[in-house]
Amino acid sequence: MTRVRVGWPQSLAGQMALLVAVALFVAQAINFTLVLRDRANFRLAQATRPVATRLADALEREQSGRPLSSARGRVRRVSENPIGPALPRHPEVSSELRDQLKELGLRVGQIDTGLRPAPLYPDPRDRRLGHDEATLLIAVEQPGRGWLTVVAPWPGGGGYIFWRLFAQTLILYAIMLAAVLWIARRISRPLRALALAANDFDPGVPPVPIVEAGPSDVRAVTAAFNDLRLRVTAMLDEKDRMLGAIGHDLRTPLAALRVRIESVEDEQDRTRMAETIAEMNRTLDDILSLARLGRPSEPVTEVDLASLVDAVVEDFRDIGAAVTFEEAARLRIRLRPSLIRRAIRNLIENAVKYGDEAAVTLRSSADAVVISVGDRGPGIPADRLADVFTPFTRLETSRNRETGGIGLGLALARAIVEEAGGQIALSNREGGGLCAEITLPRGR
Repeated sequence: MTRVRVGWPQSLAGQMALLVAVALFVAQAINFTLVLRDRANFRLAQATRPVATRLADALEREQSGRPLSSARGRVRRVSENPIGPALPRHPEVSSELRDQLKELGLRVGQIDTGLRPAPLYPDPRDRRLGHDEATLLIAVEQPGRGWLTVVAPWPGGGGYIFWRLFAQTLILYAIMLAAVLWIARRISRPLRALALAANDFDPGVPPVPIVEAGPSDVRAVTAAFNDLRLRVTAMLDEKDRMLGAIGHDLRTPLAALRVRIESVEDEQDRTRMAETIAEMNRTLDDILSLARLGRPSEPVTEVDLASLVDAVVEDFRDIGAAVTFEEAARLRIRLRPSLIRRAIRNLIENAVKYGDEAAVTLRSSADAVVISVGDRGPGIPADRLADVFTPFTRLETSRNRETGGIGLGLALARAIVEEAGGQIALSNREGGGLCAEITLPRGR
């Protein structure tokens, strides 16, 4: 047996419509119960009060010398209970009639009732006289004197009331739900626009203000978001200007130091100083690149990814590094070439540093391309593969940059790849070594 599970609507319009529908259903259920109870009380009163009055009048006439007949009159006197056992009983009528007679000062014995249904094919004359409806036979016992019988009309059931309330509920539902859906759409449309603008917010794109629409509260939220986006953009612009100033201020003394070390006579010391300055420049470039990555100045262009990877590999070959690349067919893709080149270079640098060599491959599918950089170095413990992407994280705990670096290469590579809409992953290779894979979407 399949069980169907009804979930809570996700949209604002659906939630409001459901709440209103439930509220209307509860209200109409209460209203229906009250109407049926009032209808039952009215029918009971209509059946008992006139009967009690007639019985009291008949007994008063009888006491004045006008005997009751068994063949004529509204109230008749008979010797036995004339109501057959097959007719449906209504004990609530008997109880209410007893109370009515007691208020009139009449003491009676047993009270019996029997409902006689309306005829299936009433005579037209009976319809004109109103005798085509169901009637209630009432028999009141007077101990030692026989029975008094009277016939009372019995109003129909609440079927027509049910259908009338049902039609009323449908009309209310149509009117209320139409109004609720209109209000919900008026609220949800600007909220959806606000959510879409928040998801698509790109610090590198000049912000376009969202049109303020909807109720006053929603307009206030939209206006606050527009102001917030302007402030965030202004803060990022100020950050870029500050980083540019820092980079300029730091590179100037580094350049001066690079010139001054030429006067150092010891060649070994001079080489070490030059390498330290070069490392400081690379570190500065990495830090500035990582800080500015959210707002790159380089535009997205269409490039041949195979040629780009081959050019990076040739740069390493030129300096004597053991880097291999399997030739691949031309692969056109849209990206920021300088940033992707830097991410690939960082991966190859790590492979050469820890594994002395690197093997680079490029493969493609219908919707993605994968750049793999493998080495035969010591690898990384499985529980630390995710940690190396955190900035300034070094698995090698010494402060020697020759063995550990500063921990920005992989963090910068991941930030570049994710900005391009791709993913980067590390895994240990069988037989030792590490494999880093960059996956980029082709449809970007």
